Amino acid sequence: MTITVLVDNNTYIDQYFRGEPALCCWLEDEDRRILFDTGYSDLLLQNAAAMGIDLRTATQVVLSHGHNDHTGGLRPLLEAGWLKNTEVIAHPDCFFPKRAGGLDIGCPVTAEELERGGARLTLTKRPLVISRHAVFLGEIPRETPFEGQPIGERRTAAGWQPDPLTEDTALALRTPEGTFVLTGCSHSGICNIVAQARRVTGKPVCGILGGFHLLAEDETLRRTAALLREQGPMALYPCHCVCLAAKAALRQALPVTEVGVGLRLEL
Repeated sequence: MTITVLVDNNTYIDQYFRGEPALCCWLEDEDRRILFDTGYSDLLLQNAAAMGIDLRTATQVVLSHGHNDHTGGLRPLLEAGWLKNTEVIAHPDCFFPKRAGGLDIGCPVTAEELERGGARLTLTKRPLVISRHAVFLGEIPRETPFEGQPIGERRTAAGWQPDPLTEDTALALRTPEGTFVLTGCSHSGICNIVAQARRVTGKPVCGILGGFHLLAEDETLRRTAALLREQGPMALYPCHCVCLAAKAALRQALPVTEVGVGLRLEL
């Protein structure tokens, strides 16, 4: 099983891929080819082509949540006709219109557009096995008091409401060393996600790659680092929405590896 970072904020020196403030990963698990999030634009198509990855072979697209820096690539994939007969897996709340600071930050395509383009939608709040080693974690229980705060607003039948991002989720990957978590922004809380991954797989978490939504050196960061350290040894690959101060603080608790476009992990 391998993970390749197709889109991230960061790029490596002497590796000539492009970055943007977004996230997209390519997961290969035996006969499954899983696109985890799609970045903000058509950049995933460009980077994938440069890496020799054929996105037309994707068997599934998994969406961590409905923000446009994780779903923006759906539009170019749809227009290219590359989502025909591809399963798109997400929480049912993923396609609510969203806004923040007067800007539209929601998914640029609707569930109906995806279906008209030939995609097969699987919308579920429950954990779902999607390959021999990968499990969609479903809705994440909010257990920690310092995580999972609303961000922006979403439009519901009752009008615009504070957005609790109930759809925010992640993948749990079963490896010989334990459970490896692949996450998008962790708006539901990275500690909550780790707890859900342990519940679903019955194994301790040995590593995490993705955004932790830690953007300041504050009490949330300190409590997150302490709680992750208590979980036992694990490798951290924080990226996208993790500031430098947060990476430095996490590095005091657990091993941290730099992430950039083109990173390839063998699990």
